[in-house]
Amino acid sequence: MEWSETGKTKQRINGSCSLRNWYTVASRKRDFILPDSIAGNAAIEAPFIFRKGKYYYLFVSWDYCCRAEKSTYKVVVGRSEKVYGPYVDKDGVPMNLGGGSLVIEGDQNWFGVGHSATYTFDGTDYLIFHGYDAADKGRSKLKIEKLNWFNEWPVVMRQPY
Repeated sequence: MEWSETGKTKQRINGSCSLRNWYTVASRKRDFILPDSIAGNAAIEAPFIFRKGKYYYLFVSWDYCCRAEKSTYKVVVGRSEKVYGPYVDKDGVPMNLGGGSLVIEGDQNWFGVGHSATYTFDGTDYLIFHGYDAADKGRSKLKIEKLNWFNEWPVVMRQPY
């Protein structure tokens, strides 16, 4: 994945390593009054594509990490039958037009959670990410949560802490 002004893009490279096609797979609108150096309300990063059944799932993180108790990180997802998209959320909104269905967000125990990966261990799917522990002064810690699937959409099975 490469960053562009319009959001996250995927580039396809041919055998000679020259650029062939660009696909914008996720983006968010941002306030125009902000300088280009500030993501503002369009913060998006950490794309991860996971294949399950007939779909490819694009997980991305929205908002801000790395701010301890002020972190607003969250993970959203869209899916597509093709790896290069378009990825749509549960309401059918393309992620390249601001769509994304919430997978997990911070709560009273964990401020901002994100920068995820999804993996299958012994037939069970997991979301692997980091979060800011409210019980430990907002320190960043690795978290692993089991994923279930409802109507072919990922659902985090949060463990009680």
